Amino acid sequence: MVNAHYICVNCKRQFIESYDQKGYTEELKVECLEMYVNGLGFRAIERVKKVHHTTIINWVKQVGSSLLDIPDRSEIP
Repeated sequence: MVNAHYICVNCKRQFIESYDQKGYTEELKVECLEMYVNGLGFRAIERVKKVHHTTIINWVKQVGSSLLDIPDRSEIP
């Protein structure tokens, strides 16, 4: 944990801002996404990895939005 100390120029009050690492590691995120792709449900992944199911849903949405749209079947040669 890293702390940054600030002092207000006007009132001389001291402020401390801490930088804790928040969130999950990229490795854990990838593991959860792989489990989802391999057929596990969100709540099953939650029980195994101890990550809330809505967090996993958000990760799936995030990755899904970065994928290209699938063309209509009529456009496929």
